Amino acid sequence: MENVVIHEDWPKLKAPIFIEGLPGVGNVGKIAADHLAEKLNIKKLADIYSKHFPPQVMLDTDCVAQLACNSLYYVTDIGEHDLVLLLGDCQGLTAEGQYEMAEDIMKMIVSLNVTKIFTLGGYGIGNVVENPRVLGAVTSVSLKADLEGHGVTFVPGEPSAGIAGASGLILGMSKVLGIDAVCLMGETSGFFIDHKSSSVLLKVLTGILGLEIDMKELDERSQQMEEFTSKIKEIAEDQSKGHLGYIG
Repeated sequence: MENVVIHEDWPKLKAPIFIEGLPGVGNVGKIAADHLAEKLNIKKLADIYSKHFPPQVMLDTDCVAQLACNSLYYVTDIGEHDLVLLLGDCQGLTAEGQYEMAEDIMKMIVSLNVTKIFTLGGYGIGNVVENPRVLGAVTSVSLKADLEGHGVTFVPGEPSAGIAGASGLILGMSKVLGIDAVCLMGETSGFFIDHKSSSVLLKVLTGILGLEIDMKELDERSQQMEEFTSKIKEIAEDQSKGHLGYIG
């Protein structure tokens, strides 16, 4: 089975910006992209199936099964740029699969005349983060000044292990093709799904894009996560002092 793309005719979009938000560390990028999609009037552009995806089906709220896939959506009439979003519940399981998928995505990006690319992800640091930063990586130094003005932090050599998966490959392939691209990474422990980091990341992204969306639901989940991590820290401190902790 080769990668299969099922779509209608490509729409004519206005200077589109591409946003990738697939699962990753803490699901930071996925949560941010999914929330953005929920608050915009998105339309389905394509479904992408691959033998490199997990061998499983996903169930919707009505328990209807669908083969694991990624999907492209588009949004128009929101400003100077239309948007194209890559969403999904999985990435390729192998390095070969990751490269094949990224190559197919880049072909679509070129065919849609995308003017700029944002990939979204989490930056795992191995401990709970009270005030997560948004770190950036770019395909050109000229992109940094504007991003820094929107709160993006650039740390030389970080992430030291590089950027894996779709976020990294799409960024790297964009540089080869001469398309401006940015990877935004919300700091996260990497131990659990991190809505707080996603909220911070999405606020930075929407600021860059000049969009205003309802953040209430995501902020509420972020607050719940903050309360949870506070309890975890209390338990860790009690254990370090030789006390027994309990959460009922």
